[in-house]
Amino acid sequence: MSILDHKIDFAVVLSVNTANPNGDPLNGNRPRQNYDGYGEISDVAIKRKIRNRLQDIGESIFVQSNDRKTDAYNSLRERADGNAELNQILKSKTSSSDEFARIACQEWLDVRSFGQVFAFKGTGSGGGVSVGVRGPVSIHTAKSVDPIDITSMQITKSVNSEPGKDRGSDTMGMKHRVDFGLYVFYGSINTQLAEKTGFTNEDAEKIKQALCTLFENDLSSARPEGSMEVHKVYWWEHNSRLGQYSSAKVHRSLTVKSRTDEPRTFEDYSIEVNELAGLKIDTVDGR
Repeated sequence: MSILDHKIDFAVVLSVNTANPNGDPLNGNRPRQNYDGYGEISDVAIKRKIRNRLQDIGESIFVQSNDRKTDAYNSLRERADGNAELNQILKSKTSSSDEFARIACQEWLDVRSFGQVFAFKGTGSGGGVSVGVRGPVSIHTAKSVDPIDITSMQITKSVNSEPGKDRGSDTMGMKHRVDFGLYVFYGSINTQLAEKTGFTNEDAEKIKQALCTLFENDLSSARPEGSMEVHKVYWWEHNSRLGQYSSAKVHRSLTVKSRTDEPRTFEDYSIEVNELAGLKIDTVDGR
């Protein structure tokens, strides 16, 4: 496997249909929205979904959700201890940060893709470790093309939580959803950081495939199956390590505009890509 030898930029166009794409816990779990009324999906939420998709295809992932664990470890520290080489470094009085980072990047795809902060106390006579890994894959917060409308629904319980009480129907809370919204997010893959973490051309292809299938196996009460869909993935490959153009210029070459005053479907939008000379672009439909 060869280390990534050319810069990559990408963009993803996705739709939300009667779902909560990313609730804000500081705002009653309402869909995230900026002060101008545009919907947002945090980069952290997007990376979580990418990790899940990579996990689904059998890749080794360090930051796993508790409800999707593929091993017996209950914490990041336990998962790190489960690697014999990392466990040895954690127990050592003279631990090597560079060696710890090298082994972690080699073991877990999400570490060599997104980076990771390892801050673990030592065990026994060990001095512990504090290591920060910068990953080559950077992802922006997704933003809706138009301001979103949020619908709120009151929900109540219809069964008893505890025995010995009369059946109650008192209010439990609220559910919020975006009736429809088209979102776009951008990202880049940096070759210098890829060289440091060992991120390969094959790893980049896996990230691309994860983006195309971002919402597969991602159902929940807030996001019913089929309520979120990736429509297009735009994948720009430069012909050099530093790239012919800045990421900002590449991202600006994609224009998404609504054709109607009240868009309700993906077909209500027009998408144009301004081709940049010498830049290879691959347009992939979501699956």
